[in-house]
Amino acid sequence: MFRTDGRLADGRTIRWYDRTAGREPSPDTRDLPTTTPMSQIRRDPLTGERIVLAAHRQNRTFMPPADECPLCPSRDGYASEVPSDSYEVVVFDNRFPALSDAVVDVPTEDDPLFASAPAHGACEVVCFSERHDASFKDLGLEQARLVVDAWADRTRELSACDSVEYVYPFENRGVEIGVTLPHPHGQIYAFGFVPPRAATELARARAHHDATGRNLFGDVIARELADGARIVAENDTWVAFVPFAARWPVEVHLYPRTQVADLAALDDAQRDGLAALYRDVLTRFDALYDAPLPYISAWQQAPAKADHPDRELAWLHVELFSIRRSADKLKYLAGTESGQGAFSNDVSPEAVAQRLREVADAFDGGSGREVGESS
Repeated sequence: MFRTDGRLADGRTIRWYDRTAGREPSPDTRDLPTTTPMSQIRRDPLTGERIVLAAHRQNRTFMPPADECPLCPSRDGYASEVPSDSYEVVVFDNRFPALSDAVVDVPTEDDPLFASAPAHGACEVVCFSERHDASFKDLGLEQARLVVDAWADRTRELSACDSVEYVYPFENRGVEIGVTLPHPHGQIYAFGFVPPRAATELARARAHHDATGRNLFGDVIARELADGARIVAENDTWVAFVPFAARWPVEVHLYPRTQVADLAALDDAQRDGLAALYRDVLTRFDALYDAPLPYISAWQQAPAKADHPDRELAWLHVELFSIRRSADKLKYLAGTESGQGAFSNDVSPEAVAQRLREVADAFDGGSGREVGESS
């Protein structure tokens, strides 16, 4: 992997990731106004949760026509967010960040009931490919591996920032999910705190370790492998399964077989295995209903700081899930789910796992090609 850094017209950083050396950063010729983030974090006095308020994001770009996509390469007559006529993978600072170390004029309130502070951190956009009509499953293995390397590089660098406590890569795909740009991309949020789901998983891991002396995530993987009913796919370094208590109609978690703290800590074999299995599972997702499946891909990794008391228990994994419950129906959160967080699922995890295993029969090794189709 070769990384080349450049500057966008308003001072943001852009990073090109290539498989070969020799790229020169391209100048951004646009006349862009500087965005001043005014994000604030307020603590909910009833739950203790931190809520990010980012009113400057209200007017961000929303579903532009394909010939005005800001994530496509620039061309004659049109300058996008990527000031080059081609790219493999790029990562740039979000123009409308919810979290930013550039937040100014936001006071800190130490009020024990209504506490607030500037929303420090970072938000980045990760473009998986220059192809506007592609998705992650359509990437070749080398391209998918390059995305993994970019995720790892950003995890390493952002984790070293003083303001960052947790690095969270994720992808939203599909208009049903609320995507505002259809170009294949994900995002990275570098939080100044450990967000709620990660904190809950780590607290459960701590309680399990204190009670048994074992790692919770390792025990879950071992049980799933021993049972086998919810296994979707696996290779030498990774395993994918529908979780025992799946919340969503389609939900698959991917874990490395051995404990790894975060994306930056993956070795070459694990990165190759992740690229292959992740692409395989996403291919199965799209084969379920013969149409692109809307999904969220949520990376769970260790807290950024080495002195975090639960970092030693973390086990990198990705939680993939979709709100589609049948070919023509979506799952909307019920009152019990939205109001109380008490999920119910109409689909058996074991049935979903079997269906995801079966749909692979029509594809050649997770390549996304129909059997017999030439490359």
